[in-house]
Amino acid sequence: MKRIIFGRARHSVRAVVALALAASPASVFCDGRQIAFERDQAVWIANLDGTGEKKIAEGIFPAISPDGTRVAFNRTEKTSDTTYARHIAVVDVATGKIEVFKDVPSGNSYYPSWTADGKQILFTTRPHEVWDLVVANSDGTNFHVLKPGVQNEVTRYSPIWARDGQSVFCQDMANIYQIGLDGAVRAQWKINKIVPNGDMSGDGRIDVARDGKRLLLSIDMGEESGRKDWDGPLPALWAFDVQSQKATRLTAKKLFGWDGVWLDDDNILFLSRDAGEKEDSIYRMSTNGKNLKRLIKNARFPSVSAPNA
Repeated sequence: MKRIIFGRARHSVRAVVALALAASPASVFCDGRQIAFERDQAVWIANLDGTGEKKIAEGIFPAISPDGTRVAFNRTEKTSDTTYARHIAVVDVATGKIEVFKDVPSGNSYYPSWTADGKQILFTTRPHEVWDLVVANSDGTNFHVLKPGVQNEVTRYSPIWARDGQSVFCQDMANIYQIGLDGAVRAQWKINKIVPNGDMSGDGRIDVARDGKRLLLSIDMGEESGRKDWDGPLPALWAFDVQSQKATRLTAKKLFGWDGVWLDDDNILFLSRDAGEKEDSIYRMSTNGKNLKRLIKNARFPSVSAPNA
């Protein structure tokens, strides 16, 4: 799965911070929850305010469990001078013990997503020439295919569980899908109708709000970035209400944001990059555009444990 590395930005995120930053109760962001993130091909965790950074495993695409005790991730193993095997694994945060999912009939798996109760993990795997959406228990048992890939059809990217665990969301760069546990498509939305002049790449992330009614979408906008040395489209975060089918842009045009996840109903975490910097950072922001703050430097692909974990 291709990973996009955005170029450096000319406009300063700090300038946007100066306009948007406002005081907020510290308790909102310091309730014992943790962030998992990727740094230098390794899995790290930190407190919700960005303190206490700790490396816990080698790997990418980390997804912290709702209770914050485990992190699922993609573990890469070199099998020869030119080949690699990519497996789903789960690391225990307290002990560092790693369990690799060995019963998956493929050496090419990615992108784990936990159910809200922490009992199952959804991910993608490529046993043949196409990518399947598959499910396993959180200990790696009971592996089964939810939605098999089809030759000559576009891959379903960015899979994530619905809050009730009875369906999943994913996208194929042109459409967003809600798929039932029987593999049938329950709903489908064209991305360029949800967000005019917007689309998604294979890296375009989806996250489901705690209320289960909204999706946080990482959208590539067909707009001029206005930034020198920015390689790629202008990234923006949008909230999509599944019931009303109305989308709302959350990041201002001058604030590039991607890889967003819901912190709670009114706040999000996401990636951005300041002018002149070479690495991405994790920011948090209220959905009204206020309270913007950088939490963790040199980080990718954030996920966060659930409230009251």
